[in-house]
Amino acid sequence: MFKQFLFAALASALLFACGSDGAQDASAEAQTEAPTETKAVKMESFGEEITPENALSYSELVSKMAQSDQDSMNVKFTGTVQEVCQVKGCWMTIASGEEGAESVMVRFKDYGFFMPKDIAGRKVIMEGKAFTEETSVEDLRHYAMDAGKSEEEIEAITEPKKEAKFLASGVLLIEE
Repeated sequence: MFKQFLFAALASALLFACGSDGAQDASAEAQTEAPTETKAVKMESFGEEITPENALSYSELVSKMAQSDQDSMNVKFTGTVQEVCQVKGCWMTIASGEEGAESVMVRFKDYGFFMPKDIAGRKVIMEGKAFTEETSVEDLRHYAMDAGKSEEEIEAITEPKKEAKFLASGVLLIEE
């Protein structure tokens, strides 16, 4: 650790003490001698502060919910944003990435934060409460309207739907 600090200090001193040619040489030398570092993944936080550690995959969440005899469970999971409310960003659906699999409807705790409306296709990590609930025809039509669906698609919704839902207390949006 001390050697790395010393090397960085010397490289900085050379960079500032030398002219432009020396600065390029010191920079090139630092790049060839410094240990390689992995690029850190940047994340934007919404709601309560959470960390990415121990997040379940979408399929692990579905499996855990199916095996549980509880009505709900506190969990952290990751998935891909399928849709976002285009009115306020007050809900989103998370896709599994598997053909034909149901998405998870995500709302935000206490209506306390919203997501950007242009994040469809982006990865997120969420912490909160997973549960299964029946969604009324009225609510399904409202969500379809918020998502910008056509009048025909909205009118085609005639049955309530039992679906997986998630109440997120915090969300990390993974930068691309």
